[in-house]
Amino acid sequence: MEELKLKKCLKCGALVEVLKNDNNFICCGEQMVDVLPNSVDASQEKHIPEVHIENDNMIIRVNHVMEETHFIEWIMVITDKEVRKFVFKPGDEAVVALSYSTPALVYSYCNLHGLWVKKIM
Repeated sequence: MEELKLKKCLKCGALVEVLKNDNNFICCGEQMVDVLPNSVDASQEKHIPEVHIENDNMIIRVNHVMEETHFIEWIMVITDKEVRKFVFKPGDEAVVALSYSTPALVYSYCNLHGLWVKKIM
């Protein structure tokens, strides 16, 4: 299971998912930077995905505001078998349900505070 690799443009905010060879990504005339996931949530807003197992399902929730200017943009789940991405918009509830599979990396992305990860073993 591979970890998610993202690059971000510091000028326009564009994100690029890197599948292979993460060298020399240029945007707005500048080198894009690596986006590293946080795994310790010390802020008042919650960013790290909460994972609850119910029967054979994983219920994934990010207990976060979903306002126009501050929200969870997406949740991504990576297992040995698949990669699934769920996209949200302001007003949505950042929650998904899918079949339980371990190990898994569960990512969430906040439009203001970036990338967060929880490892499920």
